[in-house]
Amino acid sequence: MEGFFYQASIYLAAAVIAVPIAARLGLGSVLGYLAAGIVIGPVLGLVGAETKDLQHFAEFGVVMMLFLIGLELEPRALWDMRHRLLGLGGMQVVLSTAALMGVAMAYGQPWGTALAIALSLSLSSTAIVLQTLSEKGLMQTNGGRSVFSVLLTQDIAVIPILAFLPLLAVTVPAQVSPDGSIHRLAVEDHGGGHHAAAMSLVEGLPAWGVTAVTIGAVAAVIFVGVFLTRPVFRFIHAAHLREMYTALALLIVVGISFLMTLVGLSPALGAFIAGVVLASSEFRHELESDLNPFKGLLLGLFFITVGAGINFALLFSNAPAIISMALLVILLKGLILWVLGRAFKLKGRDHWLFALSLAQAGEFGFVLVGFSASQSVISPGVADTLLLVIALSMLITPLLFILYEMISRSMKDTATDHEADEIDEEGPVIIAGIGRFGQIVNRLVQASGFKTVVLDHNMETIQLMRRFGFKGFLGDPTRPDILHAAGLDQARVLVVALDDKAAAIRLVEVARKIRPDLHIVARAYDRSHTYRLYQAGANDIVREMFDSSLRAGRYVLENIGLSEFEAAEAEKVFYHHDREAVKELAALWKPGVSAADNEAYVARAKELQKDLETAFLAQTDERKKA
Repeated sequence: MEGFFYQASIYLAAAVIAVPIAARLGLGSVLGYLAAGIVIGPVLGLVGAETKDLQHFAEFGVVMMLFLIGLELEPRALWDMRHRLLGLGGMQVVLSTAALMGVAMAYGQPWGTALAIALSLSLSSTAIVLQTLSEKGLMQTNGGRSVFSVLLTQDIAVIPILAFLPLLAVTVPAQVSPDGSIHRLAVEDHGGGHHAAAMSLVEGLPAWGVTAVTIGAVAAVIFVGVFLTRPVFRFIHAAHLREMYTALALLIVVGISFLMTLVGLSPALGAFIAGVVLASSEFRHELESDLNPFKGLLLGLFFITVGAGINFALLFSNAPAIISMALLVILLKGLILWVLGRAFKLKGRDHWLFALSLAQAGEFGFVLVGFSASQSVISPGVADTLLLVIALSMLITPLLFILYEMISRSMKDTATDHEADEIDEEGPVIIAGIGRFGQIVNRLVQASGFKTVVLDHNMETIQLMRRFGFKGFLGDPTRPDILHAAGLDQARVLVVALDDKAAAIRLVEVARKIRPDLHIVARAYDRSHTYRLYQAGANDIVREMFDSSLRAGRYVLENIGLSEFEAAEAEKVFYHHDREAVKELAALWKPGVSAADNEAYVARAKELQKDLETAFLAQTDERKKA
């Protein structure tokens, strides 16, 4: 027991120290976890042989992650992705396998061994890539959705790959029983290493029996998700015990994973199917909140074990060759992904994200390499080298995301991917940005009888707007020539509603320089952005959440005892006070200096808060007198 507590303390301490440091340096949590594993494993030797066993447990975090992703996708959304799944994902697996197989054969490997190596290296890291995309808010981008499609295709492809690999065995033929059934080794995907499953529902069955049982297992998952989860949740709800929700969420994921292993399928795939089935359930958010902490900890533990499991003795004995192989895998896969991205019309930042984020090998590679070695498809020496190549490529992945961010910052807005429209209209109001914020402003102004000229740098947004009967022009609003073409010289109001904070500030500066008398209404993300826009020359600045928060606060006051008039008066007092406070604090705010470290700013903010309290006390006294 003492050993368990010691090991747990080591792993947790490494994560608590390394991950915040990596996050503060902008490296992301994944690189922090990997670095922590390297330090406590190969560097300090604080952990040892138990790392592999712990990795099998930690890989369950990937299963949970795919279940939670499935909860975000309704079946219709999955159907809409079919072209990316079959086209983009399928082509990536096929082309990467073909290219890597050619390289392996060039290194002198037989074709069967080369194919097994290529299949193992063709799959990317679901755990690292999805975790990083979520952290950086890139999942909902066009590139992020394309990346997810490829990863999902790869997860599904593991099943036929595991069935196919024994056919490549050089010394161990398939065992065929007298009744014609094939005795196959049951394999656990994402449970890695323990290939011989203790229990199996398909062992000894003929091919048609295996197919029937497999289909039945998937049908059972769908049936339970559709018909049984709601009654069970209602039963649990009647107990009024919060921990029972967590127990049920874990039971769903663990039970489905166990069922999938019994029929030789991927637990991750089964969990994903269950998540999709439950995506329309009213208990979806409950499941998400219960499983997210477990997913995060287990994924973190998985990344630590990857770092701790790197065989530095083998690496140092043949460093140039192994590092070259890892870099070659990344380069080759990245090149194929680049070509595929171009073929599927990914552009700009999305294209770079797609090419760089999937270039590594992944955790599925550990499973496939181990299974190939157990089936005598590849030799133990080749397997050890491959495991090291996979681990190194995963270790490099966070650096590829940093490279993507550097490239993304250096790129112009997506308008450069399309030729700007010829603007043939002018109006008194120019609206730059037609997202959720700008489109409401545009509809209100047009409904009031005033003409607007709408600019946006996103082709898809402009096309969607046109489908609903609103005219807009594609172009970068920060470019002076675009602004002049839109009629800035005669316009009375410019509305800056861009999502990009830096672009919004740049647009205000450009417009103010051209037209010192122009009235500029700007959308701000937060207070610091408000101050930057104020200094850039905006007249009216609207914080995204400010007005909606005020309205919510007014509803609260109306429902705890104040009349509608009294709540509206309180809202008005707060609104006017905050506007004046922002103007005063903007003069004290210093770019690049934290507000908490600006003594003059903090002192004046405290004084203004006291003024607000005094104003509300006066309003309360008047209400009591009345």
